[in-house]
Amino acid sequence: MKIGIVGLGLIGGSLARALTESGKHEVYGADRNRSSLLAAKMVEAIKDEMTDENIGEMDMIFIALYPQATVEFVEANASKIKKDAIVADCGGVKRPICTPCEKLAEENGFIFIGAHPMAGTQFSGFNASRGNLFKNATMIITPKENTDIRILEKLRNALNDAGFGAINFTTPEEHDKVIAFTSQLPHIISNAYVKSHTAVKQKGFSAGSYRDLTRVSKLNEKMWSELFFENKDNLCAEIDFLVERLSEYSAALKADDREGLVALLKEGTDSKKQAK
Repeated sequence: MKIGIVGLGLIGGSLARALTESGKHEVYGADRNRSSLLAAKMVEAIKDEMTDENIGEMDMIFIALYPQATVEFVEANASKIKKDAIVADCGGVKRPICTPCEKLAEENGFIFIGAHPMAGTQFSGFNASRGNLFKNATMIITPKENTDIRILEKLRNALNDAGFGAINFTTPEEHDKVIAFTSQLPHIISNAYVKSHTAVKQKGFSAGSYRDLTRVSKLNEKMWSELFFENKDNLCAEIDFLVERLSEYSAALKADDREGLVALLKEGTDSKKQAK
């Protein structure tokens, strides 16, 4: 299959490497950063550049761009994409992408499926990409209810070739609601946590808990701020809920309410057990 990858950063570059290494596909790449494109060609992660002239030959296209850039790419190229081709994005939010892109796909005869790979690192760019990034990872996809099962099977086979171990199906709405809690909120917590003046004194006083909590404190602020704003209704609800819970712990401590604090801690432990 001929597969195009738009955006050759960590996610797109890793997809290109993995699909090429599978030996089952011809992979073409597109990126506004010419150095990323040249690097991908140099290490043979892609066969060649995907251009206006050959985009119509692609059987499948993965778009690994920021949300708004994804929509803009589909708008600009909808008429050039091959009929019945599968186009999937890799964005961290789904509603702002799927709504306009599904409409464009229907109008132009191709299939758009929202997708979100549950894999990544704190690093970015093609130089951080690797062919095994998605090994045994989960891909979340948000197909329309009437999507042909043969289309889904074709996408599943390509994702298996990239190394994904599982595919979860959901709706764009449910995806954005859950991802606000599992991904976006932890990034905000971590980023806010390290702003404490005590953070500069932590060396020699920290172990695994500090390392785990601060792992995602360093982030791409432009990308994450766009993701946060695109999902602000769900994210603000999670932030407000957390602030309320934290205030309960603070109040118990200030009031020397030992029984209350024990109850709060037990409640959290029980919640963790139920969430497994």
